[in-house]
Amino acid sequence: MSLLILALAPVLLVAFYIYLRDKYEREPIALLVLAFVAGCLIVIPVSIVESRLSVPAQSMQNYASAGWTAFVVAAFTEESFKFLALMILFWDNKNFNEKFDGIVYAVFISLGFAAVENIMYVMDGGASVGILRAFTAVPAHALFGIVMGYQTGLARFFPKEKSWRLFLALALPILLHGIYDFILMSEHPLLLLVFIPFLVFLWIYGFRRMKDLSDRSVFRVFTGKK
Repeated sequence: MSLLILALAPVLLVAFYIYLRDKYEREPIALLVLAFVAGCLIVIPVSIVESRLSVPAQSMQNYASAGWTAFVVAAFTEESFKFLALMILFWDNKNFNEKFDGIVYAVFISLGFAAVENIMYVMDGGASVGILRAFTAVPAHALFGIVMGYQTGLARFFPKEKSWRLFLALALPILLHGIYDFILMSEHPLLLLVFIPFLVFLWIYGFRRMKDLSDRSVFRVFTGKK
């Protein structure tokens, strides 16, 4: 039970934080639960696709194998299914009525996926793995979701930018996720040195995008909040 709590605690803390950041017009709890559950459920097709895509890596050497696994097996597959869930469930939803909502829904889908993934890793690796992932993998999934949701929110409300914004909504999380995984999977000493700076970059990048869309909320005028 303690390991389960350790695995879920960082996920729930990040979810609560994102909920609070949506300060001008918060999303219905039922839709947030739907997004979270959708993220949990996509673990199933993701696992199936990843098992198929992992086969070519067995004949590759060192960095080629790490690159394929990081960018194609993990990043492309996971971010594609998150994006698919976001578009199917929320793109045309009437509650998606401001740009920041793209971030909220994308992050909750990402956190649902992160919750299941984290439970599996922590149950297998123990408390030390749980503590490490609480400060790395879990927030990283949320930050990938912020990037996806930022571009999706702009695509939703700027029709002329829709095509390239939606492309970026998928391409940027794949790129960032791939870099994150490649640094760890390559186990190259020089690359590992940039892991913490890269995490810091993700945090800064993600927080700036949240602030940008929060400051541009159409509901900010009506609430009088700053």
